[in-house]
Amino acid sequence: MMISTGIAGFEIRKAQKEDVPVILRFIRKLAEYERLTHEVVATEEQLEKYLFGNSPVAEVLIGYAHGEPVGFALYFYNFSTFLARPGIYLEDLFVDQAYRGKGYGKSLLACLAKLAVEKGCGRLEWAVLDWNEPSINFYKSLGARAMDEWVINRVAGDALRKLAEAF
Repeated sequence: MMISTGIAGFEIRKAQKEDVPVILRFIRKLAEYERLTHEVVATEEQLEKYLFGNSPVAEVLIGYAHGEPVGFALYFYNFSTFLARPGIYLEDLFVDQAYRGKGYGKSLLACLAKLAVEKGCGRLEWAVLDWNEPSINFYKSLGARAMDEWVINRVAGDALRKLAEAF
């Protein structure tokens, strides 16, 4: 089901299994923009399993300009112990270069914010690379506040396996 956005010719809908190739294409384009293509190991099979399998762990919205997929938002639910409420974490937001500046990214974020409010979520959060000034300024214009007092930590690859073996 398409959701009208108020922008002529732009609609958003929840992704379906048949959208996996489009999602992977957006992930690769995002990685290229972020200069991280060397980190992309995602496959269509993995995306199908984790987004549309028996126990999906994330969801995707796809934005369409005149029927053509031009952007996506991949998100999942988390939980705030302090608020005792769920939240939404936006893992990736991307709009094709040719379609930026038309309000499509803002519309995808607004759709997520509406979903968060409807689900009783206490917050909508995401991370942005510190060098990505256009995105940082865009997020600030929407009322987002950088959480400078928090440092993101990550354990992956061999370090993740080593930590798991300690149990």
